Amino acid sequence: MTTNGTGISEILIMALDLAWWVVIIQFIMSWLIQFDVLNLRQPIVAQAWSGINRITSPVYDKLRLIVPSIGGIDFTPIIVIFGIRALQVLLYKNPF
Repeated sequence: MTTNGTGISEILIMALDLAWWVVIIQFIMSWLIQFDVLNLRQPIVAQAWSGINRITSPVYDKLRLIVPSIGGIDFTPIIVIFGIRALQVLLYKNPF
């Protein structure tokens, strides 16, 4: 995506893109771990999982206080992705 904004807007949009990818990777890894495709006993997988969880946990923990899981399904990654995209739209439409 391209923007006509200033450098600050473009940097923020790139940071939000990176955050979006981190959330997507964490979401996919959680499913692969749940279905035993990835094994946490492997050191590389465990390190990657630990690192991604350290990045996403501060945001997820605050959202989980507001939005509890419904039927065992955690909707916080979906809410975070929606929030990231909403911020990107705001930056595209109102660059500073």
